[in-house]
Amino acid sequence: MFHKILVAVDGSTIGEQAFERAISLAKTMNAQLMLIHVQAPFESTYPNPVFPFESTYPGASSQAFELQMEAWEAQHHRGTQLLQALSDRAITTGIDTQSIQPIGNPGHTICEYAQTWKADLIVIGRRGHTGLDELIVGSVSNYVVHHAPCSVLTVQGMANRTGELG
Repeated sequence: MFHKILVAVDGSTIGEQAFERAISLAKTMNAQLMLIHVQAPFESTYPNPVFPFESTYPGASSQAFELQMEAWEAQHHRGTQLLQALSDRAITTGIDTQSIQPIGNPGHTICEYAQTWKADLIVIGRRGHTGLDELIVGSVSNYVVHHAPCSVLTVQGMANRTGELG
């Protein structure tokens, strides 16, 4: 029996499927639901120049920083909106729901919050990357399966040629 279910969401099709599975389980087991959307740290998204661009064009570095900061803030806003919309959906079905949008490495942060919140189950989507693709792109779900402090339910997706889930 699960009492606390942590579901990782990211706005993707497979993330939506993971959310739906978590809702179904939470309703069936009268469990609490925690939605988590992990945002990458700003530093990890900032491009690292190959050559000292700012020595040639001093203003370029500050412009690039401002553009990257705007993109990061927009991503944070989209994550907040996603969590609010999903929370509202879960709450209308009578599920005790909370949400959080921490900043960090997704796999590590999901496991950390599962432990802190004392989750019984993590529900997470798996995009279906395999082989070299998984090695290059990485796999949050693979990390979570191997490092989680509780049971993990992976909702399987299938990556197609464009990288989108079908």
